[in-house]
Amino acid sequence: MRQPLPRVPKDRIAVLIGANGTTRRELEKAAGCKQIQIDSGTGDIEVTWPEAGGYDPVKALKLPDVIKAVGRGMAPSRAIQLLQDEWFFEMVDLRDHVGKRSNQQRRIRARIIGSEGKIRKMIEQHTSTEISIYKSTVVLVGEGSGLISARQAIEMLASGSEHGTVIKYLEKERRKSRLESRSIDYIETKESTPESEEFADLVPGLAEVTQRRNRRLKAAQVDPENADAVFEMMELAEDEEINWEEE
Repeated sequence: MRQPLPRVPKDRIAVLIGANGTTRRELEKAAGCKQIQIDSGTGDIEVTWPEAGGYDPVKALKLPDVIKAVGRGMAPSRAIQLLQDEWFFEMVDLRDHVGKRSNQQRRIRARIIGSEGKIRKMIEQHTSTEISIYKSTVVLVGEGSGLISARQAIEMLASGSEHGTVIKYLEKERRKSRLESRSIDYIETKESTPESEEFADLVPGLAEVTQRRNRRLKAAQVDPENADAVFEMMELAEDEEINWEEE
């Protein structure tokens, strides 16, 4: 089966192929496909898969995102993590926030990267994601909850939020994530008692009366033909006695 994949910019074709085709072969092995064909002139890509049942369909769905991530500036060794079941792809287009003006795009890219890349690294560390900034786009890969927080942080910066505000947001989300990830080591259970018993304990002597009533009800249901049941019914409990009187 053949599947077309997203076209990559010409300046990213060599990165996707790698030295002597090593990167392409690594992608083929990781995805479980037969061959990835890359047109070095146009950037068009096509992948050939084995017959049905001979490959992982989830990886077939995720491979286009791997190609898009590499095409948008991410190192192949980082983008290949998208083939994991729990990892997903997000892309933020800066033009949605500042338009097509290249100087504004440069300004937003600088805000997202920060001095010596500190802001980008902080977002990655707080959210356990990988971030790549390429021209007018920001590519993010990572796990579910962290990826959502990372995208929100990028969009906040692109919309003009201060670095301090974004950092506070990330710290709040990380604390929330830690609380949610804590598992309960054990659950202490208490044997429930019938509601009637709980009520009987509140009234002195009521429990004994209830027990005698239950014995009388049980005795009324004894089969007279069953000698063992009759004998058991005739036995006196500790709180019972028989008094004989002559008339």
